[in-house]
Amino acid sequence: MFDENIPTVPFISILYREHAKYLNEKVKDEDLSFGLYPLLIKIYNNEGIIQEQLAQNFHLNESTITRNLKKLEDKGFIERIPEKRTKRIEITDKGAETAQKVMDYDEEWDSKIKEIIGPKEYDNFKNALRKISEELI
Repeated sequence: MFDENIPTVPFISILYREHAKYLNEKVKDEDLSFGLYPLLIKIYNNEGIIQEQLAQNFHLNESTITRNLKKLEDKGFIERIPEKRTKRIEITDKGAETAQKVMDYDEEWDSKIKEIIGPKEYDNFKNALRKISEELI
């Protein structure tokens, strides 16, 4: 189906887009865009995290994080609690419920990948992606 001379980037792009379509379909009633999922999950897993930490974790500038946090707050997924010179981020019940759904769907997605390539190759694939990401950042 694909020419063997195609570089890696188009394949990564295909996986990213297909994953986005999959998650968007699964949580279409949650009023949450694909780009906000990782942020919501990070907050869910790190209750009380501050905006600066989020910017560092996602390698984004603080103004981008602030805009995305505002979207999450406006939709009722999080609360931003002022604390001295920063803001601590707390997840709401709605946000926790949605984050858990997204994580469950991510597990389903990973299971689909494992079915396609097998568990050992999946582990190698995930480790290779992690290693590449760590080296590039």
